[in-house]
Amino acid sequence: MSELTTTYEWKTLPWPKLGRRVFKLQKRIYRASLRGDVKTVRRLQRLMMKSWSAKCLAVRRVTQDNQGKKTAGIDGVASLSPKARLTLVGSLQLGDKATPSRRVWIPKPGSSEQRPLSIPVMYDRALQALVKQALEPEWEAQFEPNSFGFRPGRSCRDAIGAIFLAIKQKPKYVLETDVAQCFERIDHKALCKKLNTSPSLTRQIRAWLKAGVMDGHQFQTTPTGAAQGSVISPLLANVALHGLEVDLRKAFRSAQRPMLVRYADDLVVLHQDLAVVQESQRFLSEWLSGMGLALKPSKTRITHTLVPYEGQVGFDFLGYEVRQYPMGKTHSKQGFKTIIKPSKEAQIRHFHRIREVVKAHKAAPQAVLIDRLNPVIRGWANYFSNVCSKSTYSSMDNLMYHKLRAWARRRHPNKNRHWIAHKYWLIGTGEGWVFASRNDQHPMRLFQHARTPIKRHIKVQGSRSPYDGDWIYWSRRMSQHPAVTLRVARLLKRQAGLCAHCGLYFFSDDLMEVHHMDRNQNNHKQVNLALTHRHCHDQIHAKRV
Repeated sequence: MSELTTTYEWKTLPWPKLGRRVFKLQKRIYRASLRGDVKTVRRLQRLMMKSWSAKCLAVRRVTQDNQGKKTAGIDGVASLSPKARLTLVGSLQLGDKATPSRRVWIPKPGSSEQRPLSIPVMYDRALQALVKQALEPEWEAQFEPNSFGFRPGRSCRDAIGAIFLAIKQKPKYVLETDVAQCFERIDHKALCKKLNTSPSLTRQIRAWLKAGVMDGHQFQTTPTGAAQGSVISPLLANVALHGLEVDLRKAFRSAQRPMLVRYADDLVVLHQDLAVVQESQRFLSEWLSGMGLALKPSKTRITHTLVPYEGQVGFDFLGYEVRQYPMGKTHSKQGFKTIIKPSKEAQIRHFHRIREVVKAHKAAPQAVLIDRLNPVIRGWANYFSNVCSKSTYSSMDNLMYHKLRAWARRRHPNKNRHWIAHKYWLIGTGEGWVFASRNDQHPMRLFQHARTPIKRHIKVQGSRSPYDGDWIYWSRRMSQHPAVTLRVARLLKRQAGLCAHCGLYFFSDDLMEVHHMDRNQNNHKQVNLALTHRHCHDQIHAKRV
């Protein structure tokens, strides 16, 4: 390790070689776990924990790639220099101690509640990323096929796709619920027993769970729960809920087995028999109590996808509204049609976000307002671009037009509406009225929801995992990820899923950035763009300084 450290600087490390080395080891762990070879899994995990390549990738993940890379823990360290990163790589080692996390409260979308986040110190973040690299392949070989949250290669769209496949032929009763304060209530003893990993990893994970948090200047113990906001907590939450789907199906006879779809701590149980769904609710409550968890009463309800039940039809899940509508035989062979679209709550939240942006830029130039609105509109429209959203997109564009017209008229109370329209909108372009700035050199246009194409999502196959090594399958899927824009999708297709700088395939949770080859950020022609890893993009620009 010392020889490599003295030979290379951080930016000149052979990252493609390190990435290939770690992935090969993860693939071996996955395959050993798949065939039930526990002894080989433990041996390979020990090798992973001592691997200098794995330590480098873990440090790069938390110091360069993660969105919270500049958020400090209780030690106040928010960023590391390249030299400090190499020092951190050399100091990573398993132990039985952990530093308390810093407690941060963030608003919970759609409610007045606040969600607690725990921010570990940089050392613990890097060590957690290293442990996750060793544990995740083992559990990816065991996780259930209808578990989609916080897993590589899976998304909300796959969960919605699984629900659609379950109800498209026959209407069903639905139990919609979620786990109350899942991350705060997980029983530590039950979780460590379920992990059933090596003693050294168990001691370190138990230390993180028991480390406590600093809320302001007050220390609080953590007798239960996995700190939400840490690198490893999503994996631990999935381990805690693992087995729920299989045990639920085993509790019923083959003809009555319900289907469970889980995204993190959000659950949906589907079956055509009401009694089976009601019994499933009781079973879930008993099963979760073994992990110190319980269903949230305010979010638990039973409904039907086609006919009214207790005054409601259909259900909302992950921001989507899932519902079936009666149809004549000339329109549908089944007599009904399944339509999934953005939920009303999601539409209201999105419009409130647009209204807040417009309100905060009353006196700002038009180009600045467009620059703030475009990411909000694109992100929301891309998320729902796999379902029946065209009508919703048109409604949102109509509401946005009225909001922008009020913004423009407030700025010019003494001008008539024709003057205002020609100042802020492009008219007669064949595209309708386009809210755009009049800068001739770099005109900025407001992105419209309705311009987002609808493209059906193909659900991930069964228990497939990126660790199975089938990159032909996974590189094709990457362009359909909900976080991928149309521009990125085109670049992925053109580059066949490869990074333009290092030549490696994009991993499912890799952060990607678009590189402008002529360094002109306003030249968005396809020939001038290349898709790279975020760290590769940083390395490209570092060389040009």
